[in-house]
Amino acid sequence: MDVSGNIDAILAKKGGEIYSIWPEATVFEAIEMMDQKNIGALLVMQTNRLVGMISERDYTRKVFLRGKRSRETTVAEIMSTDLTIARPQEVVENCLRLMTEKHIRHLPVMDGEKVVGIISIGDLVKYVIASQSAAIAHLENYIHGGYTG
Repeated sequence: MDVSGNIDAILAKKGGEIYSIWPEATVFEAIEMMDQKNIGALLVMQTNRLVGMISERDYTRKVFLRGKRSRETTVAEIMSTDLTIARPQEVVENCLRLMTEKHIRHLPVMDGEKVVGIISIGDLVKYVIASQSAAIAHLENYIHGGYTG
């Protein structure tokens, strides 16, 4: 599969909104925010520093299935801390491969020590589909005599 393009292209289309929560927040607050923003994961930040990530998967596996209470459990207790990250210049195909191999759905994007975004497997799939659609349209135009160059 030839998927050219970098993560910064996806972030540019997606917009600069970064949703995060602090480690001392309750899991209920995190799930509530994910619901309001219609997202599946939040970055966990402490004084502008990435310290973890909490996802719907973390909630199901570490709270719901273990009988804990989301209003009493803090984000710090269940967040993932061994994060795989991407850089803005990372190639889309590499991120797809990495996410597939590690069975992860979200990648924080870091430029040096600064968080510049987060991408989901859905963001990558949308990008691939759009790229393939553009290539198909170009080829169809060429086949039907629209090539000028």
